[in-house]
Order: sequence, then structure tokens, then C-alpha cells
Amino acid sequence: MKNNLTHLDGQGHAHMVDVSDKEISKRTATAVAIVEMKAETLTKVIEGGLPKGDVLATARIAGIQACKKTADLIPLCHPLMLTKVKVEIDVISTTQLKVRCTCSLSGKTGVEMEALTGASVTALTLYDMCKAVDKGIIIKELGLESKTGGKSGDWSKENVSS
Repeated sequence: MKNNLTHLDGQGHAHMVDVSDKEISKRTATAVAIVEMKAETLTKVIEGGLPKGDVLATARIAGIQACKKTADLIPLCHPLMLTKVKVEIDVISTTQLKVRCTCSLSGKTGVEMEALTGASVTALTLYDMCKAVDKGIIIKELGLESKTGGKSGDWSKENVSS
């Protein structure tokens, strides 16, 4: 039986995938996470009433920085020259924020891990900035929303049948 896990060699040992023979293509990936908190906390985030300062701006910058540092955090990721990172934080209810992180490049490997890392660190920064007033914040539903480009082509969570 053929091993479909690209980061394992024939003996089952972890290794960095050789992408030198792959074609360069435009690649994008978007990941999302939901951050749930007390309604009073979210009101303070929106109104700028927390002691650490501008929560949303700090979280966006942290997410962008995390995308650029993904290869330092995930051992088998390739260092990538990202050409665009966009972090959005939207209010989706009285107690929830939705983090969306999109990464793009023209290269030989995808940017899914960068988008997931960016969404994760954005959500973690939201927690860090708000924990003084709400230690019960929950980060949930972290996942890939979509990806384009590369050998495996385009993929969207919306087009996956349950």
C-alpha cells in the first residue's frame, strides 16, 4: 500500500518534501477561527475599552507576523516568500469574532499552514489582549476554508460533502 503522507519517507521517517521539480504557480489559502467571549468583553474590544490598547490592530499584526514565521514554528514547512497576507476580524454575533487569514504567493508549495498559523495566532492574540477581563474565552473551529493552485488544484470547505 502506497503511503499518501508526503512528509513520511518509505521507512515512515519524517522528512521535508523536495519541491525542486514542482511547477511554480499562484497559490492562496484562507483559514478561519472563531473566538467566543462574554458580550461585555466583545463590547470593550469594539469600543477600545481594554487596558492593553487596540486589540484588533494588535491581533491583525500578530497574525501577519505569524504567517511569515510559520517555517520557524512547524518543523517540516518550507520557508516561503509570501506576497500577500490579509487578516480580517469580523463581529459575527454579540459574543463571537471570526478571524479570517488569507496568504498568497507564486511558488512551488502551498500556503495552507501559513494561513492556519496566522488565524491561530490572531485568535491567541485576541485571547491574550482580553484575558485580564475574560479568562473564559474559547477559540474554536480553526480550519482551512479554501485553497487554490498547485498540483492538487482548488479546494473549498463549502464544496466538501459531509
